[in-house]
Amino acid sequence: MCTAITFTGTSNYFGRNLDLNYSYGEQVVITPQNYKFNWRQLPSVKTHLALIGVGIIVADYPLYFDAINEAGLGMAGLNFPGNAYYGKVTVGKNSVSPFEFIPWLLGQAHNVGEARKLLADLNLVKINFSEQLPLADLHWLIADKDESIVVEATKTGLHIYDNPVGVLTNNPAFNYQLENLKNYRQLNARTTPNTFASSLDLPVDATGFGSIGLPGDLSPKGRFVRASFAKLNALKGTDPLSNVNQFFQILATVKQVKGLNWADEHSCEYTVYSDCYDLQAGVLYYLTYESPQLHAAKLQGQQLATSQLITYPLKNQVVVDWQN
Repeated sequence: MCTAITFTGTSNYFGRNLDLNYSYGEQVVITPQNYKFNWRQLPSVKTHLALIGVGIIVADYPLYFDAINEAGLGMAGLNFPGNAYYGKVTVGKNSVSPFEFIPWLLGQAHNVGEARKLLADLNLVKINFSEQLPLADLHWLIADKDESIVVEATKTGLHIYDNPVGVLTNNPAFNYQLENLKNYRQLNARTTPNTFASSLDLPVDATGFGSIGLPGDLSPKGRFVRASFAKLNALKGTDPLSNVNQFFQILATVKQVKGLNWADEHSCEYTVYSDCYDLQAGVLYYLTYESPQLHAAKLQGQQLATSQLITYPLKNQVVVDWQN
């Protein structure tokens, strides 16, 4: 399971926690402007917007978990098990397999407005990448500097939701998650007055009483509420790095620690990596479970007018700087 958020400070930021019970061997993947995309149902594309993101490469093909393009549009796929539904190829629609969805959309759209126009004719179809790599059940958060939306393909069709909180987790469907926030409208970042009974003197002996009732569990519903509360109340920094740090602090409120959430008899979910994209600067910052040290990769300055994929391994070595 996963959590994705947006955040606005001195710039606009987008990113996520990837929570799984194993690692795919993720790496930073840069797709330059002239890399040729051979779609399964649509005509091949030889030129497009450049992308930077985290994913894997199979048979020289980038399988992105999340990414942004050079125009500042970001997109992340999150688990949506049991609810995601991919149909058959339909005449008159752009039939795209979910593994193609991120590069297909980010290769064309400069912002959420352009993304909406492309989504109007989209048909997410059930075409596996290979027999060894079947499709995952996913839904997607898409964001630019001004707004964000959620895309869900279910048995009732393709749904596009405005996302006023800029947060996405997993099940249930996004419209329920948003509606569920009403149950927590009493939460407050400040200690609230005594409304229990005016006849009782109920003094507080610490801070934090305003957030009593905030979910502390690791369920998707709990993480959605907690991440929304943290993101919407977090103070903004005064410089880029302080805002990047604040972004990771928000994600830390919903990180998964090894041993606290068992996926099956032999493995537990944990936050494999957390990342943060500066949408304006085109910079990807990331941390891994093994290495909490901040690392970065930049889209600008790369050879973007080429056709070969560029990769960098995620750094997983813990670095300790001992000082006397």
